[in-house]
Amino acid sequence: MIRRLALVALLASPACSAQPQAQSQPANGDAAASGQAFVPPQPASASKPVPKNAPQDASIKNVPATAGKANLPATAQPFTIQKIGQFEEPFGMEFLPGGGLLVTEKAGALKLRHADGSVVTVSGVPKVEPGGQGGLLDVAIAPDFADSKYVYLTYSEPGEKGSALALARGTLATPNPARAALQNVSVLWRSGSNGPGGQFGARVAFSPDGQYLFLSSGERQRFSPAQDPEQLLGKILRLTLDGKAAPGNPMYAEGGVRAMTWSTGHRNPYGLAFAPDGRLWETEMGPRGGDELNLIEAGKNYGWPVVSNGDNYSGQPIPDHPSKPEFEAPKLWWNPSISPGGMIIYTGDLFPQYKGSAFLAALSGQALIRVELNGATARPAEQWDMGARIRDVIQAPDGAIWLLQDDGALDRLTPKG
Repeated sequence: MIRRLALVALLASPACSAQPQAQSQPANGDAAASGQAFVPPQPASASKPVPKNAPQDASIKNVPATAGKANLPATAQPFTIQKIGQFEEPFGMEFLPGGGLLVTEKAGALKLRHADGSVVTVSGVPKVEPGGQGGLLDVAIAPDFADSKYVYLTYSEPGEKGSALALARGTLATPNPARAALQNVSVLWRSGSNGPGGQFGARVAFSPDGQYLFLSSGERQRFSPAQDPEQLLGKILRLTLDGKAAPGNPMYAEGGVRAMTWSTGHRNPYGLAFAPDGRLWETEMGPRGGDELNLIEAGKNYGWPVVSNGDNYSGQPIPDHPSKPEFEAPKLWWNPSISPGGMIIYTGDLFPQYKGSAFLAALSGQALIRVELNGATARPAEQWDMGARIRDVIQAPDGAIWLLQDDGALDRLTPKG
């Protein structure tokens, strides 16, 4: 993504249809032989109503979190805001070479905003299951888009047993400014565990070398799947560009779901971005409080729902992260909630003082939040009151910062003065 602008300089460096029945798959989850995306077995519990509270473990003694709280008072905005567009319940956006912008609308429409501001609907989008937190979600272009024209979409896919997160890919055709279509669309990956619940996660980020696709998969408000190694829910996945398990993953040799898993113990990961140094950062919605900024590392378990620096919506407590130090704790956390949405790590020249900083969209916080990153450490820097729920943030080719509001407004931020 041009969230991926942060990655371009690193490319040479290290670093549809109804849900099918699960088929017998090769050990590493590569379903190429069957011509289908790998789908894990359907758990019996997946179609049950979502539980009210996280499972309790009476043996855990709560140790309160005392470090890393990141809530800040609002400060004066250093930018000018220009409204440049309007969409219907948008979720994600992605710049194209030449300045065009793809925007997803949760009801199922993909829009192409040309550089001159005109907007067309892209045909050929897979059928989605809209409603609640589901629908058409993230959009990303392939690292080799200039040649392949590949566009990736994540969405809640309808199925006989309920919806599930899916990842599809098609080629973008734009024969003239008034027409655009996705062609040869195929589903590359499905989470399985079809059933009720929101919190799909669904963010896509590409590795700095352009060889792998990282996908965030939420736990669908079901709690326990985040700790179940046989479910693709509540995980960060590392996949090939074709949606298969990526060689080198921590449990690749074990096959199936485990082969795809990069990290586990996540709730609702709504932001995913690589820093210029190759580190992968993630923002995650907690329950009532406990929103997180995490440094994502291979094989780590981030603790949900066993620990959290927030509580259940009912008020029932959840032990704080220090209660179980074997789990990876967030670098920063927010309580009260800010409800983080999308995230970028800024690399542009228009705001040179912010190079290397993370920018977090905040929904319930109605804010844009800047976090200073320094290697593996993070420090809350500024929080700007935007007066609206901010769904996504992206860096434009000229270094401006563009925001998508939950009410559909598209804003362009440039320096004051």
